Amino acid sequence: MKKVLVVSFMILALASFAVAQVNTGAATQDVLGAHLNYGRGCAACHAPHSGARGNGADASGDTATGAAILWGQDTGNLYGREIILAGNTIEVLPSQAEWQAYSRSSPPDVTGLLTCLSCHDGNWAKGAMMKDAVYETLPPTYGSGTIPTLIGDNGNGAGAASYITDHPVGLNAIVSCGGQWNWDCTVSPSGAIQMTGPNSSKFFANYGFFVSPAAYLNQPTVVCTTCHNQHVMNTVAITTANSGALAAGSYYSTMFFLVGPYNPASTTTGSNQTAQFCRQCHGGEANESNGQGQIKTIF
Repeated sequence: MKKVLVVSFMILALASFAVAQVNTGAATQDVLGAHLNYGRGCAACHAPHSGARGNGADASGDTATGAAILWGQDTGNLYGREIILAGNTIEVLPSQAEWQAYSRSSPPDVTGLLTCLSCHDGNWAKGAMMKDAVYETLPPTYGSGTIPTLIGDNGNGAGAASYITDHPVGLNAIVSCGGQWNWDCTVSPSGAIQMTGPNSSKFFANYGFFVSPAAYLNQPTVVCTTCHNQHVMNTVAITTANSGALAAGSYYSTMFFLVGPYNPASTTTGSNQTAQFCRQCHGGEANESNGQGQIKTIF
């Protein structure tokens, strides 16, 4: 009887620990988080009428404002701009014609990159309602101070050149399979990544696969929305499609609008979930690719 009670207690304790890892909804904060935009909410980004002019934000005089997804921020100063990103990746932002012709078959950088930069660019689009700081409580491991949220204006005075400190995004930022630094994955004919190799399938079972590279010319490409869900700041929903070993229907903590579990404030000893998030694309640095496949995700 005592053994049964001990075993039952251990099962209950483990179940309680598992539940403790799940974010039950961050009940004290709307999931839009910082994108509530000081109370303006959805209308700050999506203007029901007249695009950026309807928001009083058409500083460039853009005549195409609002043509895509009822966008209510000024994109006019960004059309056709060339930016140089980390690794000397050169990206040319969409033109006004591409913006006006937006449809589901348009290049993914129209709404997956240009829209984000209309608020987060610090060079040409000066960030409507932005304060250039993170509106999340940062854990002590992040040190002191605030993290800038304007891209291309990080305070080093380099202007447009300061984009070289930012992760490559756009039509030239292609996720590859095979080789020393990538997963042993495959790319489907439609441009989707399939984590079906010996190492990548182990990773999927350990962590899941939450990032969403955009398919362009049948290749997976990185845009802002590959790693960020602009509508949900602090939780991520686990589904059967992305779950790996996690329970579908549960919610895990995240930060910075990231699309997968990412909790640097975890108090679990040896937590590696933040590293696992990056390893979704950077398979060469993963445990599974370095003979340590038995090390699973520690949330």
